[in-house]
Amino acid sequence: MEGHSITKVVLLACGSFNPITNMHMRMFELARDHLEDTGQYKVVRGIISPVGDAYKKKGLIEACHRLEMTRLATESSDWVMVDSWESLQPEWVETAKVVRHHYEELLASEQNIDDVDTIKYAKKRRIEENHHKDRDELQLMLLCGADVLESFGIPNMWKQEDIAEIVGRHGLVCITRSNSDPHKFIHQSDLLWKYRKNIHIVREWVTNDISATHVRRSLRRGQSVRYLLADSVIHYIKEHGLYSSESEQKNADVVLAPLQRYTGASSS
Repeated sequence: MEGHSITKVVLLACGSFNPITNMHMRMFELARDHLEDTGQYKVVRGIISPVGDAYKKKGLIEACHRLEMTRLATESSDWVMVDSWESLQPEWVETAKVVRHHYEELLASEQNIDDVDTIKYAKKRRIEENHHKDRDELQLMLLCGADVLESFGIPNMWKQEDIAEIVGRHGLVCITRSNSDPHKFIHQSDLLWKYRKNIHIVREWVTNDISATHVRRSLRRGQSVRYLLADSVIHYIKEHGLYSSESEQKNADVVLAPLQRYTGASSS
């Protein structure tokens, strides 16, 4: 591998995580395997960023609970973590801005490390600078399911410039689910076709269509969800009495935040 350029990658997953399931965690493992198998990438971290309450999605429970469940679910991982920045914002934050925030945080963190290294090992780094300079690349990629990719085509759900920024500047890793054809969707979109080389499609051969919607339905009906969620998450749900028929009706009569903003139905 000497002289071969390796790009360090941080995977960022944004979404409701209402609740976080084992499949959400599995997506990170699938993405890491796929990217590292190319020989071009080294995945160094995974970040889960639950959406804030202002997203106004039907059945979306409070961010404080979703954050804690995600923290519990990531306890078993040594490289995937939860980040609360997006959840704590008073208004809904576009995904492109979340990606931008985390990329800037990563660059700042890398700069701090470089500053320390420069002070401690200035001479050694000068000697090895040319040898390693092509290894210092850092890339943030958005990790998502095929449903998010297909949502790019829903009118007023995404700004075209945001899609261009996310996919064109950073990159996308899309985990396929059964009955989805992301390649066809990319082919039908001029914008996605333009940036197709930045989109990594990962096929999940061990199909597992765990849906948070189905999980909430089972919870409302008192049915077991064991082995679909981490045991610690199930315990937290039971302890706090989450996911009832009443909670599923939350925001039922409210327009989703992106649709409010992009159709002019909101003052923001």
